[in-house]
Amino acid sequence: MAKSIEKILIVGGGYAGFYTAWKLEKKLRRGEAEVTLVDPHGYMTYQPFLPEVTAGSIEARHVMVSLRRHLRRTTIIAGHTTSIDHAHRTATVRTNDGALREIGYDTIVVTAGAVTRTFPVPGIEQEAIGLKHVEEAVAIRDQLLTAFDRAALLPPGVERRRLLTVTVVGGGFTGVEVFGELLSLATSLLRSYPELDLDDLSFHLVDANDRILPEVTDEPGRWVVDHLKRRGGNIHLGTQVVSAADGRIMLSTGESYGNGLLIWAAGNGSNPVVARNTDLPVDERGLVRVRADLRVSSDPSTDEATVPHAWAAGDNAAVPDLASPVPGARTVPNAQHAVRQGKLLAANLVADLRGRKVRPYIHHSLGVVATLGIGRGIFQYRRLVIKGFLAWLMHRGYHVLAVPTWERKIRVLLVWVSALFFGRDIIPLATVQRPRAAFLAGGDPFAGPDGAKPELSVVRDAS
Repeated sequence: MAKSIEKILIVGGGYAGFYTAWKLEKKLRRGEAEVTLVDPHGYMTYQPFLPEVTAGSIEARHVMVSLRRHLRRTTIIAGHTTSIDHAHRTATVRTNDGALREIGYDTIVVTAGAVTRTFPVPGIEQEAIGLKHVEEAVAIRDQLLTAFDRAALLPPGVERRRLLTVTVVGGGFTGVEVFGELLSLATSLLRSYPELDLDDLSFHLVDANDRILPEVTDEPGRWVVDHLKRRGGNIHLGTQVVSAADGRIMLSTGESYGNGLLIWAAGNGSNPVVARNTDLPVDERGLVRVRADLRVSSDPSTDEATVPHAWAAGDNAAVPDLASPVPGARTVPNAQHAVRQGKLLAANLVADLRGRKVRPYIHHSLGVVATLGIGRGIFQYRRLVIKGFLAWLMHRGYHVLAVPTWERKIRVLLVWVSALFFGRDIIPLATVQRPRAAFLAGGDPFAGPDGAKPELSVVRDAS
């Protein structure tokens, strides 16, 4: 009797999921297994580039890697996985057209990633924009550019300053990088807006901890704070946002100010599907428990607790960090680990399928690097710290090598080269969020989202 083809289901097409599928296609023999990947998007987003997308340094589409273009032997299902019933080897998927679909499998790979961590703060749901998806990065960029256009029409005062006030919540790499990039963009925009000056800008970085960039040591962290302050940034450490309602930020220190753009980058939260809608073992943080070889296990310390035919990696998995001297340490949720875990996961899946020994995940950090705006950066590897222009070049060099596929590497490089000669593109496309407005209003640029035309009042120049 012929052996049935193994059905492998990958939940999530982020770093770990994409690389698992990509490498499986290279390693699997024809007819050895069928691979299906479920993800609501048709692309993988290279998230380390999102801060540069917000600043217009990289074209938005260039940070996305098409799943269908690069996964030719994988079945792509566009939808959200809503639950996993591993006992019966089925996953329920709500496809993008709204239909519910049950998918059977033999082996499951959970790489659904994490979600933005939020808190019950008044006004957050109405005002804040996250930074995990390229759509969010584009919206941030367009909102800031549109704010400059609006502010240039106003006289100096409270409303003009409110429009040009930006608050970033979160002092991790995402928060610090988007803060530095937007500050760099805003100050460079002043050359194109003679009506405005540096005093009109107000940038705030808020973090509940007493330091930023926990992945670097204390001295480089303090240097980044001082550097951002010298450029005009306001850094609020040991501080929380207690309200963001009605376009006004209230801090736990008692400080309050009008705000135009709120970016929420306060870390990762557990994926709700993984944390609450699966029979796979999860820890107290809502992460799938796995062994060092990325097999799911209710007790990673013993072979007997391993869950057959279940694997997990990336930000939704509690992966033991064998390279850390700290007992019980877990790998941090970043692209460096997710990419390498995805590659190893593919190799282990094939090895397990062929009855061979699987390998544990162990990766010594290559260091950490962050951009703080064009020509500015910070890099640390153990005791080696590099600051400024060289660190910025290292950031660009590392990430252009790390972004998958030569096609994307070349596209990103071409944009960077063109920016050297022509600068950033500063055209906002805010109306892309409501593309039918002009059509409904007969081409009236002042129409609202539904085509309604506002009452216009005449403002006369005092001169």
